[in-house]
Amino acid sequence: MSSSKVSQYRYVSYLWDEEKAASLGDDQVALLLYRSNLLGADLRLTNYAGGNTSCKTIEKDPLTGNPVEVMWIKGSGGDIGTLTRSGLAGLYVDRLHSLKNIYRGLEFEDEMVELFNHCIYDLKSKAPSIDTPLHGLLPFKHIDHLHPDALIAIAASKEGEAITKELFNGELAWVPWQRPGFDLGLQLEQALNDNPGIRGIVLGGHGLFTWGDTAYESYINTLDTIERASEYLAENYGKKRPVFGGARLESEPKERRASIAGKLAPYLRGLASEQQAMIGHFTDDERVLEFIASNDLDKLAPLGTSCPDHFLRTKIRPLVLDLPFEKLEAADAEILDHIRPQFEAYRADYIAYYERCKHSNSPAVRDPNPVIILLPGVGMFSFAKDKQTARVAAEFYINAINVMKGAEAISSYVSLPEQEAFDIEYWLLEEAKLQRMPKEKSVSRKVAFVTGGSGGIGKAIAQKLLQEGACVVISDIDEKALAETKAEFDAKFGKDFSDTTVANVLDDEAIKAALHATKLKYGGLDIVVNCAGLSISKPLADTTIKDWDILQDVLVKGQFLVSQESVAIMRQQGLGGDIINIASKNGIVSGPNNVAYGTAKAAQQHMSRLLAAELGPDRIRVNVVNPDAVIAGSKIWESGWAAGRAKAYGIKVEELPAYYAKRTVLNAEIHTDDIANGVYIFVSGLLNKSTGNVINVDGGVPAAFLR
Repeated sequence: MSSSKVSQYRYVSYLWDEEKAASLGDDQVALLLYRSNLLGADLRLTNYAGGNTSCKTIEKDPLTGNPVEVMWIKGSGGDIGTLTRSGLAGLYVDRLHSLKNIYRGLEFEDEMVELFNHCIYDLKSKAPSIDTPLHGLLPFKHIDHLHPDALIAIAASKEGEAITKELFNGELAWVPWQRPGFDLGLQLEQALNDNPGIRGIVLGGHGLFTWGDTAYESYINTLDTIERASEYLAENYGKKRPVFGGARLESEPKERRASIAGKLAPYLRGLASEQQAMIGHFTDDERVLEFIASNDLDKLAPLGTSCPDHFLRTKIRPLVLDLPFEKLEAADAEILDHIRPQFEAYRADYIAYYERCKHSNSPAVRDPNPVIILLPGVGMFSFAKDKQTARVAAEFYINAINVMKGAEAISSYVSLPEQEAFDIEYWLLEEAKLQRMPKEKSVSRKVAFVTGGSGGIGKAIAQKLLQEGACVVISDIDEKALAETKAEFDAKFGKDFSDTTVANVLDDEAIKAALHATKLKYGGLDIVVNCAGLSISKPLADTTIKDWDILQDVLVKGQFLVSQESVAIMRQQGLGGDIINIASKNGIVSGPNNVAYGTAKAAQQHMSRLLAAELGPDRIRVNVVNPDAVIAGSKIWESGWAAGRAKAYGIKVEELPAYYAKRTVLNAEIHTDDIANGVYIFVSGLLNKSTGNVINVDGGVPAAFLR
């Protein structure tokens, strides 16, 4: 199995940069990290956070000063695509081998994980993963363990062992399915002893081990192996029978798919969140569409996945939704009446699976709702605790689809036995990992929509909600500011957690489009912050009809339209929600030269009270935050507002901050972050029983005290 010429790779990406690698010299750990990042950058080679890589070096024992062999391996919970030095575990190789002397057999696998701690060389190590002995008991300097779809397709096929032997001319050994652990490490060691000179090992139903004396040799060996498997599958697609048995139906056109998915998402999210709130993801990837439109869907979907990484993220099987699309034109209750029984059946099936497979010491049954929902003709929904997890779950199920497609093309697909799947899903070590997860932030699992979100106050609100764990869609009419805000938030919080949409709150169709995009992105909506606004300060004689109309339209009509569309979504979910309206102290205090603005702000406040009274039965809270004199960072001061207010008070513009501060009982300047904190208080869970209320964030203006 000679190395392919780089230019001939068709199914994998050759990313090795000789100059970059040379700059790392003989630093084998640095080369391990470099190789790992390259492998993780190509999702055809391995899934997110799937697999692990290692290298072995000679180091000085800190106690004896003698040279010792140390293995550096990706620690528990890491991702090779983003792996850094801090994500590695460093262990004595000889101590790992010494564990053979005390290993008590398969029934005592879990105790070995604790014993890995006695093998630690680097005290700054990440916690070693369950795969540690799989690398440690093999002698090679550099080892890659990956989950490539092409290899798993072979490994999860009925004739997988025979195909592996023939396809790779005996250069890859085969080890049947076994749960990762110390015994599997022993099995790999035995496979190597039984097959001297091999270049890799295929794990039945699971993945691939490849190696080399150098980082580059291991990299090329890995690419070559996966390339050959991919070529083999490509040669066989449609050869024996049509892919997935051929198409059973035709997928809807793209725009129609998006329309259906957006309309359906809140209903699905509401049902998926009945035990704990979930964030959604939708994809109509061509690979998904091919599978869900096929004749084999009903045969393959119930079988579940093969690779442990897949079903840990996706549950053992998906919910295939039966929904005539004309049903979506019905009333909310009728739509839910059609979908809910399918969720209930899925939950009952999952609980029955738990009851069949549980052990006396198994953790309690987890949320029985589906993670993956397939809608033939439209696409795939996934639901999880946050956006990244939901997106990655979808990616994992696409991995599973690829595996099923390949296995069916060359043989027949074999899923993991139910009991084996359960034993991994409810593995006490996995449960311990879940218990170690950091506590979720206060607004986690929430989706927020902020109008005027790229302005000073709106941006501060969006940032505060992101900091506290929410997913946030930022709406504005300023495309440039939106792009800048998105880039900033991506750098701070990651690309999954925020999105932007251009929308004019005066345009009801634009609002519907913006909220449709929100549903497609995150599955629904929990928090609405009406922050879009403008300010015009003029005396009565100078106030034009245009001034009056634009203030009424943006502040009052805009708030009305956004609230109307948002409430419809919240009602479809049945999860309650929050509407926070950013008004102003000027809606309470009768200041001079402010008739149009003050009247509009008063209308915003009273609309909030009216909606609070109406929406209480839906558990939708409506509250108001009244800023005043937010100068630093606020866009309203870029217009003529500052000049108008200074004129009204008979002072200079530059004197405004001090003037406003002095008239407050706290003698305080108000900043955008202060307003964001006011919004946060209402949505944090601390004021869940408050609606129709107002928080003044103004430093204390006695004239604005509520009476």
